[in-house]
Amino acid sequence: MMKKSRHSKIKNTGLLFEILIRQVTADILDNKDRNHALAIIKKQFNERTELGKELGLYNILINQKFETDKKADFFISEVLKAREKLNKTQLKREKYNVIKEIKSKFDFNKLFSSKIYNYKTYASIYRLFEYTNLAPEEKTETYFNLIENLTSNQTIKMNTLTEKNKKSDPELRTLAYKILLEKFNSKYFNLNLQQKALLKEYINNVSNSNNLKQYINNLLPDIKKQLKNQVKYIKEKVVKIKLKESIKTIDEICKIDDKSNFVKDITVIQTLRYMELLKEVKKHARKSKTIN
Repeated sequence: MMKKSRHSKIKNTGLLFEILIRQVTADILDNKDRNHALAIIKKQFNERTELGKELGLYNILINQKFETDKKADFFISEVLKAREKLNKTQLKREKYNVIKEIKSKFDFNKLFSSKIYNYKTYASIYRLFEYTNLAPEEKTETYFNLIENLTSNQTIKMNTLTEKNKKSDPELRTLAYKILLEKFNSKYFNLNLQQKALLKEYINNVSNSNNLKQYINNLLPDIKKQLKNQVKYIKEKVVKIKLKESIKTIDEICKIDDKSNFVKDITVIQTLRYMELLKEVKKHARKSKTIN
């Protein structure tokens, strides 16, 4: 009987990158002078390293979509061929160095304590990359996990939905991904404590667990209440009407599906927008009080 393969989270290139991205975001929100996670990413995961090249293969298997199993099957075969061309000795050395560096800068166990969205897909990619002699039943299960991810209609719909959001809020939509590294701090440096708290909750629950659902469900009534309290300070009739409409629709726009196991990114984005609206309304109210 063939021995079952083991998935090593700490040696999974895709997962290593994900936890570093989370740490980058957390450090930016904490306004830390030195961002060790960002330095590690730039040094270890660039296009010149074998680790960076393997990360690219992880990413296309995670994000690419096809309409048929046949196309997905051919795609997996081509990715595996590309992976075989990597310098395995150099890749192993780079992976060892990045793990060592992460452990020297952070609490490694804490970094991996949060659930990671698409964990099963990351694990499947790791097994196909690292093991050439998987047991038949394990290889079949692993292979078809990837086929399912590459042909998932639900994921395609989600991607289509969020493409619209990328056009207007690219940094927010991908705050846990690479675009964050260059643009997040410059564009969102003036977030208030409440907004930062929501983003931290999102980052720490990137798998969209029940903790994030509960956090937003508790947050929305308070935002609505504060907006209602500010209506009386709005003198402009049109603005007051628009504000009242916004208050009425907050539950629908920021709605969380109780039957779902995760919170959609758009819900987090819309909640942040209402928090930004509240900031602007309060600023307007302060000016009105001063004038009066």
